Amino acid sequence: MKLDSTVMKATPPPPSWQEMVSPFQSPATGRAIWQLVNTIIPLFLMYYAMYRSLSYSYWLTLLLAFPTAGFIVRNFIIQHDCGHGSFFSSTRANDIVGTLCSFISVIPYYQWRHQHSIHHATSGNLSRRGIGDVDTITVREYLALSRWKKFCYAAYRNPVVMFLLGPIYVFGLASRFVDSKAGRREARSVHLTNLAILTQIVGWSMVIGWKSLALIYVPTFIISGSLGIWLFYVQHQFEHSYWRDSSEWDYATSALYGSSYYKLPAILQWFTGNIGFHHIHHLSPRVPNYNLQRCHEETPLFRNVTTFGILRSLQCASLRLWDEERRQMVGFDHLKSLK
Repeated sequence: MKLDSTVMKATPPPPSWQEMVSPFQSPATGRAIWQLVNTIIPLFLMYYAMYRSLSYSYWLTLLLAFPTAGFIVRNFIIQHDCGHGSFFSSTRANDIVGTLCSFISVIPYYQWRHQHSIHHATSGNLSRRGIGDVDTITVREYLALSRWKKFCYAAYRNPVVMFLLGPIYVFGLASRFVDSKAGRREARSVHLTNLAILTQIVGWSMVIGWKSLALIYVPTFIISGSLGIWLFYVQHQFEHSYWRDSSEWDYATSALYGSSYYKLPAILQWFTGNIGFHHIHHLSPRVPNYNLQRCHEETPLFRNVTTFGILRSLQCASLRLWDEERRQMVGFDHLKSLK
């Protein structure tokens, strides 16, 4: 269905929802291995093509950066599934592959996994914001801020900051440091990832030169990071999303109505590892990405969820605040009506 101005009524899914998704939760080793093959090998072939293109035209290099970034996003989806323990049936296999994928994504596997599990457990809960999510405040909270804090929040939610500078900060800088509340395993994950990054930089600089490495890697890093932030943003920050205080918040309801079905063209759905079926993923993170589409198509429960495509999703970038009275996301222009 297409998203329109109709508010989806956030009613809890039937208790039988767990039985509905259960048949799709079983990992398939063959499919997982094939997904690794058709992601990692093409990724390095694209890097090689970018390197060879430097001898012809940097415009060609930049053009090749887009599909290369797509493979980096797909690599992260594999890491993401491993973090949920859904990619392979073996916990050890998930952790090994997830860690290796993190050397490409530059996002420390165990630290990210810990933060992301909190995101899943608290998504849409107004009383438990701040870890693993996009900072979101209510209209009432915004109006109570000082001028300086209002400016900072507005700057943070500006699309240029959010989708261009944000990825550089989050993935390039913040991920290099151990979270103050991290355990030993999370800390080791950060240090190991940093060591892997340094090793790759030094190694490839010796092989192709630091300048060529920068010309290849910087654009793919920025593009893939921006795509990653956008996907995460748009699948929770839409007009009729779901935010409630703890007294009203419900996990299953939040998963189904606080996460969108981002209906992408087939090629983009492939590159993004079916993450557009976010409503299913939040309801049951144990469903591997390669089973999400089938789960959506074969489960009647998912026929009435918030759905939009690329054009409609662009409108989400203008949303800034949660209006507790209307129970919907609004832009700053909404504040004019309150005066």
